[in-house]
Amino acid sequence: MISRRTFLKLAGSALFSAIPMTAYAGLIETRYKLVTTRYEIGIPGWDDSHGRMRIAVVADIHACEPWMPLSRVSEIVEATNALKPDVTLLLGDYAAGMEHFKTADVAIADWARALGRLRAPLGVHAVLGNHDWAVGGEFCRFFLDDYAGVPVMENKAVRLSTPNGGHFWLAGLGDQIGINDYGRPGRDNLPGTLAQVTTDDPVIMMAHEPDIFPFMPARVGLTISGHTHGGQVSLPGIGPLIVPSRFGTRYAYGHVVERGRQLLVSGGLGCSRLPIRFGRPPELVLLDIVPGKSIQGPVIGLSETAQVEDHTLA
Repeated sequence: MISRRTFLKLAGSALFSAIPMTAYAGLIETRYKLVTTRYEIGIPGWDDSHGRMRIAVVADIHACEPWMPLSRVSEIVEATNALKPDVTLLLGDYAAGMEHFKTADVAIADWARALGRLRAPLGVHAVLGNHDWAVGGEFCRFFLDDYAGVPVMENKAVRLSTPNGGHFWLAGLGDQIGINDYGRPGRDNLPGTLAQVTTDDPVIMMAHEPDIFPFMPARVGLTISGHTHGGQVSLPGIGPLIVPSRFGTRYAYGHVVERGRQLLVSGGLGCSRLPIRFGRPPELVLLDIVPGKSIQGPVIGLSETAQVEDHTLA
């Protein structure tokens, strides 16, 4: 039986060990870390005529002081542009996701202006997230679309040309949690969005929450999502502690392949509810679509070809 003295020593050691870990999770990893996770995947119908295409994914900024100030948003924009993507996708939740533990929100106009400095030959395209609708989705859409020149794709599909001259459809789904015009959750219209796809070209779908994935038809070659933050806290040997999904950890993070369909979930950049990230540092995703590459990947997590590069911001 453990003695009281030994117990107190062990408890004291655990406490002092937890202090630096908490400081790291709440300051260093949350505020200064930034990694780029690279993937190479194939999409059905993406042949040599399409060539190789590079996609940068920016998700879950949650702009607020002091954890995601405007200066850090600008640094993330510069880091994204330095990746030289062909197209950049913004996956929503630009607005702060914390009621407490923040000193101020970054104004919608300010973070929209910063995101308007993103550059890609095939354009920068956005969807909104649930926190954007919580603060005013129409304002977020106006400042992104009309003010910053970043089109917001609310249940919309557009046909784009690849750098090699092939064609594909980029679709954006309305948020699945945001309150709609009838006062009920859900602004998404998957059938209406796919009805706009009028050719056999490959389809890439932007959807803030990954929970739509089990209902995504095979016609969609790839779904790209954010929202989960990869759990925001992911412990070694345990994995993500809390995932905001009705499917638990099934679609928490990374490259998921089910029934020949593919999902890629970004770990995101900011924090929701608590200003802590641990084991899941703020992440940009750089995705290369490769002609003729077979579809393969784990049920959940990083694919074998994924590479993580750390470029922590000072």
